[in-house]
This record gives sequence, C-alpha cells and structure tokens, in this order.
Amino acid sequence: MSATDIAAQVAAGTRWPLRFGVFLAPFHKAGRNPALMLEQDLMLLEHLDRLGYDEAWIGEHHSGGWEIIASPEVFIAAAAARTRNLRLGTGVISLPYHHPLHVADRMVLLDHLTRGRVMLGVGPGQLASDAHMLGIDTARQRVMMEESLEAVAALLAGDAPVTRKTDWFTLQDAQLQLRPFQHPSFEIAVAATFSPAGPRTAGRFGAGLLSIAASQEGGFDALAYHWGVAGEVAARHGQVMDRRRWRLMGMMHIAETEEQARREVAYGLRDVQGYQAKILPIPYDPATPLDERLDHGNETGSFICGTPDMAVRQIERLWRKSGGFGAYLFMGADFADPEATRRSYELIAREVIPHFTGQSAGPYGSQAWQVELSERWRDQTAQAVGVAVRDYEADRAQASGGSPASAPADEPGA
Repeated sequence: MSATDIAAQVAAGTRWPLRFGVFLAPFHKAGRNPALMLEQDLMLLEHLDRLGYDEAWIGEHHSGGWEIIASPEVFIAAAAARTRNLRLGTGVISLPYHHPLHVADRMVLLDHLTRGRVMLGVGPGQLASDAHMLGIDTARQRVMMEESLEAVAALLAGDAPVTRKTDWFTLQDAQLQLRPFQHPSFEIAVAATFSPAGPRTAGRFGAGLLSIAASQEGGFDALAYHWGVAGEVAARHGQVMDRRRWRLMGMMHIAETEEQARREVAYGLRDVQGYQAKILPIPYDPATPLDERLDHGNETGSFICGTPDMAVRQIERLWRKSGGFGAYLFMGADFADPEATRRSYELIAREVIPHFTGQSAGPYGSQAWQVELSERWRDQTAQAVGVAVRDYEADRAQASGGSPASAPADEPGA
C-alpha cells in the first residue's frame, strides 16, 4: 500500500492514526562520558518534543555500562522540565527491584509534576546481572512482577487500604495520600519480548502492551500470537485489550539516500548489535561485514537503514502482520553520531509520520485535484491575462483620445 493510500485511509477514518515516539534505554557505548551522554538524551527529547513526537519511554538498568539510566522516574522529572507536550513513560520499571508502594507513590508524584504526562511501563527486569546484584532469582522475576503489579493496581484504584504479604514485600493497611492527576489513573503498559509472559500479564490487568522486540525476527513472527494471548487472558479476567494501547518498537536510521544512511551507521551499529547479542537471544557474528548486516536488516525488517519510503514500508508491514497497533517507537541508540541521529528523527517527522497520522491526505488530495484540472487552470489564467492586457490598452487609448493599440504578438492573450 502506498503512503498516499495509507494517509487516505486514516483521513477517512477506516484506520486510526498512529502515534510515534522513542524507547530510550538508552544505548551508549561503555566508556563515553556519562554526564554528556545523559545530556545528549535530554537534548534528544527536547528535539522530539519540538518535532511533534508523542511519547518517550525511559529505561531502568543497573549494570552493563551501556544502559546508564538507573531511575527512569528521576530522568523523567528532568525531561519534563525541558519539554512541553511529549508524554513520558517508564520503559520500564523492573517491579521485582522495588517495593510496590514506592512504585505507586513515585509515579503519582510524577503525574502531578508533569500535569498528567506520565505513563507507567513495567516489566520483570531484563538484565540477569541486575537481578544477581539484588539477590533475586531470575526464575522468580515474572511471578514477582505480577505480585507487585497486582498491589500497584490496588493502590492506584484506592478502593480500600491494601494489605498483602508475600515472601518479598509486605503491605499493611497501605494507601496513597495523593490520587493520580490523570483520572482515574495514568496508563499502565507491560513489556513483552519473545515469550508470552508479558502479553499474559497485560491481559490479566487490561494494560497496554510494549512489544520491544517487534522488529526482531522472532518477535515479528510472534506479534499475532502475543495479541491473541493477551486477548484470551483478558477475556478470562473481565478485561478488554485495546490495540491503540499496543506499542511496537523497531530499529531504524533514515537519511536522504540509502547510501548516506549506510555511511552514517558505520559510527556505531556494530557496537550496539554486539552489546545486544550479550543480553538478548539474537544471532550475531562479529565477523559479518557492515554491508551484509544492513542488507539482512533491510530484508528482514530487523534494522531499517535507508530512506523515508523504506521506513513507511516497514511500519506498514508491521501493521499488516500485527493486525493494527497504536504507536511505533524507535529504539534510541547511537547507531549514528548525534547530529545524524537528530537529522534522522527530523526526516521521519517530515516525510514518514504524516502518512500514518492522516496529515498528508489533505495536501495529496489538493495536489491531485489541481493536477487533474491543470489544463483548465492554465486556460483560465491565460484568459485572465488577455483580459487584463485588453483593458489596459483600452484605458490607455481613452486617456490619449485615440484607438486602442494592438497587443504585441508575443503577449499572452494577443
């Protein structure tokens, strides 16, 4: 389907407009100045806010040297002061690492400080090294996440004091002293990668779904299955899943030409993929040449490196595979240098996003109407010019008391 067709469908209301944002773990090569990298991340969010992006999701990690934000809540507070419209989500809070009262309390505080711009993204915790340092059994993390989310949801509902005792936290007559700024509360979303655990939890609580491996080969193939799991579990718990609260993350770098984009990602793609291969079950051969990596990424959709048209095709491919979703998130990483990265987001905002929001439908329609009747417009313009010339000559003749002079042969309307 062409970009024109997509925009027309959105404008006609036969499909809903997509939102766009960034999933900012972030990914910075270990050893770079962390203060400068964090400032670079904040500047990127300011840039996205000016460009009209909708969302930014901020990660939580405690080891590895790359994903250097330890508290998404603290980072969101800083980012909120420097942005105006961008909605800010935790991407994600690792629930087994925190007491659920602290999670709920901090998010309600952020909800007020941002005047309702926050979203709570949750997960079990991705890095086994983080869990190890906290003495948490990785086999227990998903169970712990559900226990915590159940408590967080009860606290946010505020129906009654919450009392719960598990083998790792206790709540005793617990209640929040502040209600959320958003009514009845801020949105909650659950992270999902390859297993059905995330979709199952999202379905149980009727939460949104963050598919952060959507463009990876295994994650792409599982999209329809994951949505089916979420819907099935939601029905059993009296919940309803909403596709507009389903977010898919993918990796892209866009430039004016594919050749330019390929040159720019020589800056950092190998490093990012090398780090990812240490924490995710994805194939990686460090000896593979860059061009082969990029050919494979563009062919499979796992990493799009090229032009705005290629980006449009990939997002539409995800739409068809999934059956429809609500937001596309770009993975925030140092594939290219900061200047080229900002340019990529700007090019996407200018050339890609309008097709999926329906904003390009009006200009496309007006252009097509004008071109279709272009011969009529040219004839009318020529006639108008001819009338103007004749009127001028008549006025001049009247002023001089003589007869109108003939218009020069090369004048329009002669």
